[in-house]
Amino acid sequence: MTVRARARRLIWTRRAVQTGALLLFLVLVVANRPTSGEGPTGPVSLFFDLDPLALAATWLATRTLAGLALLGLVTLAVTAVLGRWFCGWFCPLGTLHNAVGSLRGGWRRLTPRSEGSSRWQRAKYYLLIALLLMAIGGVHWIGVFDPFSLLYRSLALTVLPACDVALSEVANAVYLGDPQLGPLHLRDLTEPIDRWWQARVAGSELRVFTGAGVILLVFAAALGANLVRNRFWCRYVCPLGALLGFAAVRPLLRLRSRTDACNSCGRCTLRCPAAAQPEKPDQWLATECFGCWNCVAACGNEGLDFRWTLPWRATSRGSVDLGKRRSLAALAAGAVAVALMRITPAAHGKTFHPLLIRPPGARAEREFLQRCIQCGLCLQTCPTGGLQPTWHEAGLEGVWTPMLVPAIGYCEFECHACGQVCPTQAIRPLALAEKKQVRIGLAVIDTSRCLPYAHGRECIVCEEHCPIPDKAITFERRESVQRDASVRTLKFPRVDPDRCTGCGICETKCPFQDVAAIRVTSAGEDRHPANQPLLGGRAGAGTD
Repeated sequence: MTVRARARRLIWTRRAVQTGALLLFLVLVVANRPTSGEGPTGPVSLFFDLDPLALAATWLATRTLAGLALLGLVTLAVTAVLGRWFCGWFCPLGTLHNAVGSLRGGWRRLTPRSEGSSRWQRAKYYLLIALLLMAIGGVHWIGVFDPFSLLYRSLALTVLPACDVALSEVANAVYLGDPQLGPLHLRDLTEPIDRWWQARVAGSELRVFTGAGVILLVFAAALGANLVRNRFWCRYVCPLGALLGFAAVRPLLRLRSRTDACNSCGRCTLRCPAAAQPEKPDQWLATECFGCWNCVAACGNEGLDFRWTLPWRATSRGSVDLGKRRSLAALAAGAVAVALMRITPAAHGKTFHPLLIRPPGARAEREFLQRCIQCGLCLQTCPTGGLQPTWHEAGLEGVWTPMLVPAIGYCEFECHACGQVCPTQAIRPLALAEKKQVRIGLAVIDTSRCLPYAHGRECIVCEEHCPIPDKAITFERRESVQRDASVRTLKFPRVDPDRCTGCGICETKCPFQDVAAIRVTSAGEDRHPANQPLLGGRAGAGTD
């Protein structure tokens, strides 16, 4: 078998592996669909466990590891042998980049004359340096740029809800319109599809997320950039790619070339998605190469091939020169970022945002932010849709981290799935019995809106829905003078702060849909002993 024939066969193998990895990622996203109870039993966090960037940043920020994070070392070990195979063969976001980049052939104006290496490829290394320095300072911003967090967050919070909305709208329109094709009702086709989607993919009623537009724009920009440069994100931005680049300085499998067979046609350069300089025999960039074999297949003279090489042999002088000054500048940028995110009163526990209600099991805010990688797994698995991504509530440091929004959904009493799927244990995996005792906030009644207090009308909705076995909402019977001077005895609700866990169902179910007459804030949460509104605290407060 010729070198080119073997390369073409490997390319098709790579495409099959890439497709399989992307499908596996999608299957795990769907497997994490909302349910009440234990949560998904499968390895929904597999890709995050294999992520050495999440491993490194979490360890630097907390000096601890959780779950199967050490699997990231396997990724680094294989990278040291095969080079950046993870980027070229396994990364699902990289597969999407390849797919979008292949569309450039239809737009000649978008197809560059050269795909050669650029000094801007150093940007991802500077970003990695800054992010790791931030992690050392306790600011875990890796999840904003990590490819797995980016992809999962985008799919779970924007793409799947958009598909859910579209399918629901079409199914409802067909059902109400009841169009017929002869004796066949079109709804007989759409209704089974809609029921299958709800049962196997959506897992609950329609759920949408705040700030989804910004998340979608970031995702669309990352993919759309491939129309300018193939694998744009991987070349210039991806910090995971930069980390793997450091591990692939001298892989055992390296590109070798025969100078006598090269006629400077440039085909290998145009086919290289990583701009790894395959056209320069002594300047090949091992730190950039994805091991895709495109260049080998493109060479008509069979002058290129990957061969096993001893690690101490220097077969190429090619390297990405980061420069001491620029590296120091990246470190300085990371230090400045830490300072800017930590000079707020909230960062030092001086103030507590009333709307920042973290899920049960969330660690104290500082440690929570040191662990959370903004992946969106907990948001995806919440059965009520109450967990939403933050925007400004947790400051810039906590953007896209989870918080409970009772106006949208509540914390299901019989569910602790969010702690079971968190890959870094920013949300502790509590047993269900323990989770039921955790206080994440406190309900407060607004007597200016509550029907019995403000309008003299009977209402017991909040008490009816309270899931606490001995009820955190009780009633006090009082006489109320009506407009016609008659006297009625009404039940006036009161919240028992020693029993309320802040689950938010009372706010979700309140008849006032604009601004509820009973609202939950972060006051009284167990994880913050300082955020206790009652003099002397309350029973059980202050536990972690």
